[in-house]
Amino acid sequence: QVQLVESGGGLVQPGESLRLSCAASGTIVSANIMAWYRQAPGKERVLVAYLTSIDTTNYADSVKGRFTISRDNAKNTVYLQMNTLKPEDTAVYYCTTQKAGVRYWGQGTQVTVSS
Repeated sequence: QVQLVESGGGLVQPGESLRLSCAASGTIVSANIMAWYRQAPGKERVLVAYLTSIDTTNYADSVKGRFTISRDNAKNTVYLQMNTLKPEDTAVYYCTTQKAGVRYWGQGTQVTVSS
């Protein structure tokens, strides 16, 4: 069983920054692909960024150059640094990974970008 707990969401103004954290159980962070998805109201859940065990990263076009995914293996935690936030970044952000063929999701953290 894998547990993922996100934190760090909140209400910010356009142009500001937030850092999301995803604390994982066990050592899954260092050995598996870790990803962030987001789901805006009335829309499908979409991939934001992922990070592989060999530090390969990939980002959605909409966040390239503004968001950075990283991890701290010692803390079993994955981060999403979000800079220059825009109102269209408003969504619930989810951390996810897959182990032994099972997809695991955190509970999500709300990010609201509004003036």
